[in-house]
Amino acid sequence: MMYSSTFFLATLPYLALALPSPENQFTKRDSILIPKSCFDSTSSLAEYFNYNYPWGDTHNGAAIMKSSNAVIKTAGTLTLEAVYTGASDYAWDSGTVYAKQHFTVTKSGGLDFTADFIAPVAKGTWPAFWLNGVNSWPPEVDIAEWMGTGDISFNTFNTSSAVEALNVKYPSPTEFHTVLAELRDENGSDVKVNFYLDGTLVTTQYAKGLVGQPLELIIDLQMEGSSGSPGPTGTTLYEIKNLEVVSKNP
Repeated sequence: MMYSSTFFLATLPYLALALPSPENQFTKRDSILIPKSCFDSTSSLAEYFNYNYPWGDTHNGAAIMKSSNAVIKTAGTLTLEAVYTGASDYAWDSGTVYAKQHFTVTKSGGLDFTADFIAPVAKGTWPAFWLNGVNSWPPEVDIAEWMGTGDISFNTFNTSSAVEALNVKYPSPTEFHTVLAELRDENGSDVKVNFYLDGTLVTTQYAKGLVGQPLELIIDLQMEGSSGSPGPTGTTLYEIKNLEVVSKNP
């Protein structure tokens, strides 16, 4: 079939609309690594997380971790329970989970970690939501940490002594609050970390040489240790919902 030059001229505007613009045709869509549905049920929890720490059932505190203390009581919410037992070695049974997959900021890339928390802040309670180096320590990025003072802490460990840290007052601890950490490649080697609380940027820190290093995501309710002593007797709860991990890597 033959077409006139007039036909081609008339269709050019429509062809231009149909083709992606240069600035958009190579844009990468975000990739959800852990969805907000991860705590909808015990089976969905098990799909994305393991119980305890990557290295065992204890870590720098007075609680021993057990799978029975990391539970889905209400669909959508993970509850970690620290129960006082008074045992001589570890005085609490508590709960910890860690993500089955590892997370890496690639060059020109990034990661977002977000969740809503009701976190205890009493002396002797030590809940946290943090990233730990798979192959070494450090690196460590404490997306959110509560150490028994009424504050929330945002920390980045580059060495055991080179630490960027900020403590701010944690409002209404019996209500849910949203924490977000945006990790972004800064210069091909270092990672910039923006920490948000309830949608407000609180601080920006830098993790040296973190690009390309795999990280573990851990959610734990430890007791005493860095949060002081004595810890509370009875049962302490730490609740997490709407957890999501999004890759911005190219």
